[in-house]
Amino acid sequence: MQLALYEKYDLRLPRYTSYPTAPHFHAGVDGKVFEGWLGELDPKQPLSLYLHVPYCEEMCWFCGCNTKITKHYKPISTYVAALLDEIENTLGKLPGDKRFSVSHIHFGGGSPTILKPDDLRAIMAAIRTRLDILDDAELAIEMDPRTTTDDLIDAMIECGFTRASIGIQDFNENVQTAVNRIQSFDLVRDVIAKLRDRGIRGINVDLIYGLPFQTVETLQKTVDQTVALCPDRLSVFGYAHVPWMKKHQQLIPTEALPDTQERWAQYEEIQNRLAKLGYVAVGLDHFAHRDDSMALALKNGLLHRNFQGYTTDRAEALIGFGPSAISSLPQGYAQNDPALARWQRSVETGTCAIEKGVAVSSDDILRRSIINELMCNLAVDLGKICAEHGTSADRFAPEIDRIRAMHVDDIAKVNGDNIILTELGRPLVRAVCAAFDTYLDPEHGRHSQAV
Repeated sequence: MQLALYEKYDLRLPRYTSYPTAPHFHAGVDGKVFEGWLGELDPKQPLSLYLHVPYCEEMCWFCGCNTKITKHYKPISTYVAALLDEIENTLGKLPGDKRFSVSHIHFGGGSPTILKPDDLRAIMAAIRTRLDILDDAELAIEMDPRTTTDDLIDAMIECGFTRASIGIQDFNENVQTAVNRIQSFDLVRDVIAKLRDRGIRGINVDLIYGLPFQTVETLQKTVDQTVALCPDRLSVFGYAHVPWMKKHQQLIPTEALPDTQERWAQYEEIQNRLAKLGYVAVGLDHFAHRDDSMALALKNGLLHRNFQGYTTDRAEALIGFGPSAISSLPQGYAQNDPALARWQRSVETGTCAIEKGVAVSSDDILRRSIINELMCNLAVDLGKICAEHGTSADRFAPEIDRIRAMHVDDIAKVNGDNIILTELGRPLVRAVCAAFDTYLDPEHGRHSQAV
């Protein structure tokens, strides 16, 4: 891809894991509003749950997550007690006439593997007390191989986990040292082998490009080592350098970060190499085996996108627990207070610890559907979606004109009401989605680079 395209389209744009996006959440959506939304949910529809564990034993300097560092377990024990209270308080706000079911549970962080086995069991028991977990539900947990013990894997098996997401990022020692994430290939290989031996067959791995001292050549080796582990899915993210938001990123040697052209070369190398090794490209930054459920969802037009990225989860309501966790309900989005102490004080009072959110309008829902189709399928039939929403695609004439202008660069093509991205346009899909974003202020927004 030519450098001119990098400069033209590689803008700072949202990742579109929601619409409206998080910078447009406001304090008008508080705990009371959220409680009202919970009370309106339909028990016939299964729920999705996200549980945030905001602790790590060591800070990775590339990290953009909401987490704290601790070498002692007492703060984590205190947190787990509050999390159990929040589960009881929040799920107690659901309509009480019938029990709800759960189709998807995801533990994220931070490092959920910092939990003691009995605390993981206690959290899952609290969920099962209130909700029925469907037989085919996916239970996933993000894992740091450095803090994963055999006892924790035993607890995961007892609790019914079906998928594990392993943070690899990069296997090169120089890169690992520069971002303070030291873990060997042998360690990762052994953890994955133990998971599979115990029956957890779904294995995701995370890789990051754009890190200090990375080159196309070092990434080739990392990709080959990673594929040798036979993961079902890979998430491949461009490092988002936002030191004004995450102060620890100031520890990264900025002079060693690849420039824009090198980042693009790294992205293209990973894309091409994974394709040659038998993985299907899923949306912007995911890859899956052809027989994996995510690849099948893509093939059948059932792929979805939420705050965890691409997913096969189709639940209409996702409820988040823990500081900074975001809930996505039919009525809108609500985010828990990111400050651990304030979140805990709210939980202790028995109220929902919502700091901000946004109710969605009919126009938001329509535009969200369009953006989701573009992000997932790299194509959208505006006529079909608009008809489903009781309107005409003519209302999007200005947006279509903006995208038609991308045709000259072979980024996207417009055929009537159909918008189709080219393979050249895949990494720039966020720029195409931005045409439908009425909230976006690219001059003042502080998002990550599009690639």
